[in-house]
Amino acid sequence: MSFEAIAGIAKAEADAKELIAAAEVKARQMSAEAENEGKAAVEAACAKADSELTELRKQADAKAMTEAGELSAETENRKAALRARAEARLEKAAALVVERIVNS
Repeated sequence: MSFEAIAGIAKAEADAKELIAAAEVKARQMSAEAENEGKAAVEAACAKADSELTELRKQADAKAMTEAGELSAETENRKAALRARAEARLEKAAALVVERIVNS
């Protein structure tokens, strides 16, 4: 084999090694970038989820307060109605007691 052929082969091997090394560096860079982008995406998703959770909690608290207020008003109305019925019956009961005492 001639010297020129051997030199050509050696140059081709050296060029191939450089290409492989450059490809490995590029692959590592791409991998690191993808990992960083993935971490950023996860962090953004977590932040969005926290924000949504906070908003949902606020909405749930507001709804609970509204429902508690409605229930309280309803309970007060029922209490007033029961008190009115009891007072009406109290007068009848007192009259009945007085009547029995007088008649005995």
